[in-house]
Amino acid sequence: MDIVTNLVDQFLNLVAPPVSFFSLCFFLPPFLLLKSFLSVLGYIFSEDVAGKVVLITGASSGIGENLAYEYARRGDCLALVARRQNRLRAVADNALEIGSPDVIAINGDVSKVEDCRRSVEETINHFGRLDHLVNNAGIGMACMFEESIDTTEFRNIMDTNFWGASFTTRFALPHLRDTKGKIAVLSSASWLPTPRMSIYNASKAALRSLFETLRVEVGSDVKITIVTPGFVESELTRGKFVVRDGKVVVDPDMRDVVVSAMPVAPAAGSAKAIVDSVCRGDRYLTVPSWFRVTYHWKVSCPEVIEWVLRLFFIPSSGSPDEEALSKKIVDYTGIKNILYPSTIQSPELKVD
Repeated sequence: MDIVTNLVDQFLNLVAPPVSFFSLCFFLPPFLLLKSFLSVLGYIFSEDVAGKVVLITGASSGIGENLAYEYARRGDCLALVARRQNRLRAVADNALEIGSPDVIAINGDVSKVEDCRRSVEETINHFGRLDHLVNNAGIGMACMFEESIDTTEFRNIMDTNFWGASFTTRFALPHLRDTKGKIAVLSSASWLPTPRMSIYNASKAALRSLFETLRVEVGSDVKITIVTPGFVESELTRGKFVVRDGKVVVDPDMRDVVVSAMPVAPAAGSAKAIVDSVCRGDRYLTVPSWFRVTYHWKVSCPEVIEWVLRLFFIPSSGSPDEEALSKKIVDYTGIKNILYPSTIQSPELKVD
């Protein structure tokens, strides 16, 4: 049996690559033409969401807050979920003023399965339906993996970023099937192996894989848009991270190390692009759109990407993080005053 298996493998090793290549040569052009046609139809017949019900996690700040405002402008009813009740209530009040017919603020921690269940139940009990689910809640990190004091302290990153979206989606799916609804999940550009973000990137990569699989399982009943943001105006780009001892801190200097001279996109514009994409039924969206080039570089020449990241983000042995070239570029040129929105340069940010 082993001999037969080896012969089959050897045969496929020889035949599969050329067959796949010539198949793609015939299949790819008409497929890309069809995708272009469907994309045009998506723009023309984009969903009118006025009056529909949208549940957004992590809605108290950053992209989540601006997603709430963008949906409110379109006349949606909102269920907003976050841990910080006072901040969340303020966002809910703003959304009402902008144009939302009705908003409920649900105090909850998505890392807790019962809070996820309760968030969906309160949404259904109040509105009677659910049309869009936006899995936005997440926390970042800034710590070299080897420097972590206790890696178990980083469980909260996976619990929030991955399990929080998983739990909420599981409870929401039956209701989304009923309305032929949509899911948006913020996965981030996890294809870039950025130093100090190992567990964060792992959680977002797992999220992407989960929802790609779920897309196959649910078929056309529920459409899923996977959003991969680059650096966007948020608490993370203001310097809020989980660090080596597992504590959450606000460290603008570390933000400069991690973000460096990368342009930070405004959250309001990113939120509009995300809602537009979800309404069109897009499968993927990268915001800002230019950031997608980093994916092509990563796929085409990963060795170059790894070399560049080591050069810019890792200081010489024994040197503090602030000695990284990425930080020096920001300090010596003052370029962050041009590339960073003014809102993320304020250190006044709570760590709760």
